[in-house]
Amino acid sequence: MEMLLNASPKSLYNMISTPAGLSEWFADDVNVRDKDFTFIWDGSEETARLLAKSKDTAVKFRWDYDEDEPYYFELRIKVDPITRETALIITDFAEEGDEDSTRNLWESQVDDLRRVLGA
Repeated sequence: MEMLLNASPKSLYNMISTPAGLSEWFADDVNVRDKDFTFIWDGSEETARLLAKSKDTAVKFRWDYDEDEPYYFELRIKVDPITRETALIITDFAEEGDEDSTRNLWESQVDDLRRVLGA
């Protein structure tokens, strides 16, 4: 998914790569220990391992329950060289038949991100 955001790449990167930023829009709270990010929603916890981090451009996570699978989710920032528009590129894997609900969930999360950024 590619979603345009009216935000600076630097502020967007902070929102997708730090526990403080992620807790503003992605989860109720986020704790980190080494490369393990624990995301908390309504008292429920899910842990994801940070697989890769490209300074100012992208983060890539794998949920602990997908440890034996090649699945991951990635949040990548792209700036159009001509228009200078900033986009968030989301790569995620969904079970067959869950594509629409996964897309809707990300759209809702990014709407929260837009509100936080004032974008």
